[in-house]
Amino acid sequence: MLACESLGVSTNWPRVVLAHGFTQNARCWGPFGQSIGDRYGTIAIDAPGHGQSGHDDVDLREAGRLLIEAGGPGHYLGYSMGGRMLLHGVLDDHIGAVRSLVLIGATAGIESSEERSERAISDRRTAQTLLKMGTAAFVDEWLTNPMFADLSDEQSCKAKRMENAAEGMAASLVHCGTGSQESLWSALPRIDIPVLVLAGNRDEKFTKIGKRMADMIGDNATFMGVEGGHAAHLENPKSTASAVLSWIDQVS
Repeated sequence: MLACESLGVSTNWPRVVLAHGFTQNARCWGPFGQSIGDRYGTIAIDAPGHGQSGHDDVDLREAGRLLIEAGGPGHYLGYSMGGRMLLHGVLDDHIGAVRSLVLIGATAGIESSEERSERAISDRRTAQTLLKMGTAAFVDEWLTNPMFADLSDEQSCKAKRMENAAEGMAASLVHCGTGSQESLWSALPRIDIPVLVLAGNRDEKFTKIGKRMADMIGDNATFMGVEGGHAAHLENPKSTASAVLSWIDQVS
């Protein structure tokens, strides 16, 4: 079982389950997570290879299954890596535990097999670099990525990212990185639950991806742009939480 953290004080049902991005953990949701927890019973889960969870060597499909097994029935929200894990899990959710899905800065994968192979090689090299550098130095460098340029150390939950073990994150990158993700684009129309796809309006790449994902899923999916960059929920937590909560209220 994956490690979980309870957020907020609300007991409203169904619960909301949060799945974080790469180098984060269940304690990296900041004011956004608190706002969600004030409205709905909310749990955040340490993804495989992060925080206090083991299962370092599982792939995205197994990671998605483990997240849903740990979270139980409810609304699910995944950011970046967490969103990719949940996409795989939702497509295999035979018991219907996921009532709705919110994706922030996530993708259905790389369609070109050649580009996917190149990304897998890059992910393995990055994993090797991570092991050589150690957690602290790697997180420092990771957060200089332009996608996170507008986040302060507090907003990025930098100190909490330091809790992760380098070995776990490296294994996660190899087994659950974008290079290891099968292309799910053709499978998206199979998702028949309500889906909200969010992207920061300054994140041009994932705005384009998000709009296409919503179109591919169909009438049960909605795309929404919010003020911010790739990690809009950390950069602009109040507005992003408001958008998510309004949507969950409607589909509950």
